[in-house]
Amino acid sequence: MSLFVIADLHLPLAVDKPMDIFGGWENYVGRLEYNWKRKISPEDTVVLPGDISWAMSLEQSLPDMRFIDSLPGKKIISKGNHDYWWNTASKMNAFFSDNGLTTLNIMHNNCFAYDDIGICGSRGWINETGKPEDTKVINREAMRLEASVSAAEKLGLRPVVFLHYPPVFAGAVNEPIFEVLKKHSIKLCFYGHLHGKRAHQNAVTGEYNGVDLCLISADYLQFDPKDITGIVHNDKF
Repeated sequence: MSLFVIADLHLPLAVDKPMDIFGGWENYVGRLEYNWKRKISPEDTVVLPGDISWAMSLEQSLPDMRFIDSLPGKKIISKGNHDYWWNTASKMNAFFSDNGLTTLNIMHNNCFAYDDIGICGSRGWINETGKPEDTKVINREAMRLEASVSAAEKLGLRPVVFLHYPPVFAGAVNEPIFEVLKKHSIKLCFYGHLHGKRAHQNAVTGEYNGVDLCLISADYLQFDPKDITGIVHNDKF
């Protein structure tokens, strides 16, 4: 059983909003499906940290959710800034059940076990302008991350964190989120959100203040889910 990750699928099957108008996104749904099926088996787990579907409501997201459910493996989904379809965990789980979507799992104030690893995370947020409302959102996301990591620790699992927003970008640190990482001695953090050559070049990857950071947005990975089985089992982490 292997563990994979890829963020920012931006699926357009529910609405007419394809991403292939942007450079590097040509035929991205087909490329994603091909790469996914050639390497992922039904026994594997895939973490999808946000920006899953362009749908504006849970009901509208059904074509995208059916597409993800049709792909091999267990999927763990968390929220991104464009997931307007997102709802309460209970409503999403009921929606999945009512529509026979059996491989989709919501990460929201909770964690999932993979061997001795605790799969944890939250959306995160950024506050480039210093607005009070953004500060409030960041603090709330930090609390959600705290709840997720604490849930893993209570189960005796070693937390690995998956965020949508980067905890660090171009030298700017999301302090409330990073405080949670440091408080719980998190050694490994995956994140998405960043698109395009310039953003990828400014992404902080590798070790930063004791945390190993890894960018896993779909276009950065060339729409090829990243096998992180060996990474999370590395004694370094």
